[in-house]
Amino acid sequence: MNVTVEKLDDINVIISGEVKNSTIQANVEKLKKEAEARKEETKKELANEMKDDEPVDNNLVDDVLKGMEPENYQRDAEGQILQEFIETGLKEANIPVEDILGQPGFRKYENRDDAIYLEVEISTAPEINTEVEYMDIIPSYTKPKAPEDAVNNQLREMAIQQAPFTSIPTAKSVENGDVAVIDFEGFIDGVAFEGGKAEKFNLKVGSNSFIPGFEEQVIGMAYDEEKTITVTFPADYSSTDLAGKESKFNVKLHEIQEQQYVAPDDAFAQKILNDDQATLDTLKEKLADKINSQALSNLYQEELKPKLIKGLLTKFDFTLPNNVVEQEIDAKVNERAQRMSKEEHELYKENKDMFHQLRNQVRQEAKDSIKAALIVEALAKKENINVDEQEVQAALYYQAMMTGQDAEELLKYYKENNLMTSAKMGLTEDKLFGIMLGFDK
Repeated sequence: MNVTVEKLDDINVIISGEVKNSTIQANVEKLKKEAEARKEETKKELANEMKDDEPVDNNLVDDVLKGMEPENYQRDAEGQILQEFIETGLKEANIPVEDILGQPGFRKYENRDDAIYLEVEISTAPEINTEVEYMDIIPSYTKPKAPEDAVNNQLREMAIQQAPFTSIPTAKSVENGDVAVIDFEGFIDGVAFEGGKAEKFNLKVGSNSFIPGFEEQVIGMAYDEEKTITVTFPADYSSTDLAGKESKFNVKLHEIQEQQYVAPDDAFAQKILNDDQATLDTLKEKLADKINSQALSNLYQEELKPKLIKGLLTKFDFTLPNNVVEQEIDAKVNERAQRMSKEEHELYKENKDMFHQLRNQVRQEAKDSIKAALIVEALAKKENINVDEQEVQAALYYQAMMTGQDAEELLKYYKENNLMTSAKMGLTEDKLFGIMLGFDK
């Protein structure tokens, strides 16, 4: 195996050379012999497991051996040779395997008369001088302070939500937005179904919490009026016994209720905070903290964080790993491709120049992204900032709670799509920038 190493700069090298077809074919034959040996060994093991008076189950043997058959000896042989090719190049370049950054980048893979010609680009981590003076790029800012009226507005909304329901002083017919107190019982083909009955139920008309069409038919009902409401359960309804079926509900309206605002006091604060020692001022302070925290988070994401990244990019100068940059370009091109129409996809498929132009358009963005990530990683190491898996999971659970998603499903998605490392990097970045901005002071 002839391998040549070309050093492009201090961290990027190209390993090139030919692998003879005869070498690959010899590896194919080797894999075949190894597979045959494993088959014979398996046959013996299966035969030994059979009782002496039992015939060998050939179908069972065939099923087991079928799972051992390589799908493609040629592919497996080339994969092994490629691994050996890279290892030989790394040895020639005196680069330990653990120093490689990202995945090797394949520049060429050519089938020649009697050989395969390969060019593989390898990158190692750059040396980043963390002693560079960079604190002057930290933007100045004023921590948000919640206006008193904003705190009082949230307090009032909370009090309204917690207020008890009381009957309206004057009877009237039901209007959209009213809370109707009803009895109801549902029937399908004249037979009552489980879970379709309730008494003195508070229904917020217009909330769309009932089967489509039900709430609209409650509108206009008068006190003590009884009415039959006919609706059809959605085809995708959670209960398969009810999905897509027509149902008749016997409904009786008792009254209409409303939530009366009661001015919050210390007792209200104690109930909300589940603290016998809490006061109304305590609750206001916590509401103010919540408003301030959200405002600071918005300021950080929209203004401070972009300024920090831009500033850090100007302060540090080092060689970027070419293969990692190319992989980031691939990712950004894929992001744009997902937003393209079918027609745009076809254009880029047919016109290679357009595709290369798109890659060039995102190249600088990709370089900045990789450079920023490497700077953050180096500075976080210097500051002894660590993020463990528990912190990543907690952050994902919080994200799920705030966005109304299923936490377990979100965590599963991140794991299955190899996004946990990215999430960890994001938390590391936020910790580092929080220290730089003095959020903990």
